[in-house]
Amino acid sequence: MKKSLIVLFVLILTVGLAACSSTNTSGGESSKTTFEKVKESKKVTIGFANEVPYAYKTKDGELTGEAVEVAKAVLKNLGIEEMDGVLTEFGSLIPGLKANRFDMITAGMYITPERAKEVDFANPEYSIGEAIAVKKGNPLHIKSYEDIKTNKKVKIAVMSGAIQMEYLTKYGVSEDQIIVVPDNPSAISALKSGRVNVIGMTGPSLQAVLETANDPSVERVMDFEQPVIDGASVRGYGATVFRQDDDDFREAFNKELAKMKESGELLKIISEFGFTEQELPGDATAEDLSK
Repeated sequence: MKKSLIVLFVLILTVGLAACSSTNTSGGESSKTTFEKVKESKKVTIGFANEVPYAYKTKDGELTGEAVEVAKAVLKNLGIEEMDGVLTEFGSLIPGLKANRFDMITAGMYITPERAKEVDFANPEYSIGEAIAVKKGNPLHIKSYEDIKTNKKVKIAVMSGAIQMEYLTKYGVSEDQIIVVPDNPSAISALKSGRVNVIGMTGPSLQAVLETANDPSVERVMDFEQPVIDGASVRGYGATVFRQDDDDFREAFNKELAKMKESGELLKIISEFGFTEQELPGDATAEDLSK
């Protein structure tokens, strides 16, 4: 009986080892990278946080947004045609990616050194900084926070609770120059009425407000100089996110994204969501922004 059990054990062990050897040498599923799997299936699963204008579902249930449409275009060029979205709280996106709940994050996530310790970012597809609008012709020649700071007669409207209040005061703009309004449309009204000379908000927010107002008497200052607060630029850069062992996927994505930047297709896509040339990422790379 004992000899029979030993023979049986050896037989099971031999079969098990043979099976493992067969899986490993035949290029089985376990040995494939994420990129190889999604290319083979022509389908990718993304994590998103339902945040306009980056990634969200329409009333009809269609997944869209700046980050989604950029990713769709890149993936299509890579032969990956189908995209499924997993709605996830923003703070759970990175843990979800690391837990293999999805293949990539497409949520317009900012590249930061802290996040780069856990995941890898593609090169940025957009950047967001501050923006201002003035009366047509820019009669006071306001092109920077410095211009506001040095001309004490200038009044700027910002939305209550918005980060612009902090930026302006840290920069040294006098509090009596800052007019707080309840919302961004109210800022436009204050500018049109002459209550203020300039309004400030993030680029996409300003673009959306201006397009809604559709008033030729108001214009965005396209050569606005981005402020430096506490020694650092306030501009943020957003990108698609990958797991740290998915180098081949990230590199293939970057190559196609670079082609889209060069051809102008990237600007065409993001402009549908309120982004302009000022929101293009320029020559910034994920490597530089992750340091």
